[in-house]
Amino acid sequence: MISHPTAAELSEAVAAFDAEPAVPGDARQAFLARVADNARATLAREAEYGARLEAEAVARLTALLGQTGDFATLNAGLCEALKTGAIDPLEPALLAHLRATAIGQIAIDQPTYGGLAALLDGGGRGG
Repeated sequence: MISHPTAAELSEAVAAFDAEPAVPGDARQAFLARVADNARATLAREAEYGARLEAEAVARLTALLGQTGDFATLNAGLCEALKTGAIDPLEPALLAHLRATAIGQIAIDQPTYGGLAALLDGGGRGG
């Protein structure tokens, strides 16, 4: 489900960092190493959860739009349907889809986010 940067772009950036010679004691290098470690962890979570989360999103979008396609096509269709008013922005199925998609992306990108556990337990639904 990683969209920006893509998993391939993130992986390429980590590989480029890894190819650079390490400079012991360099604070910037140490910071970049932590960034690279976080990127590796994100890529690992994407590999573990991404395909399942995307398939779930495709199923929700298919039901919502009444059409089939891949995630990118269906997501573009959803944007168009919202833009033209074909789907009410307060449609419960839409809100459930957006919530599930956001939670899935947070689980990949920021798994230590303090509110994630509450969201996964069904809390944090807002008004």
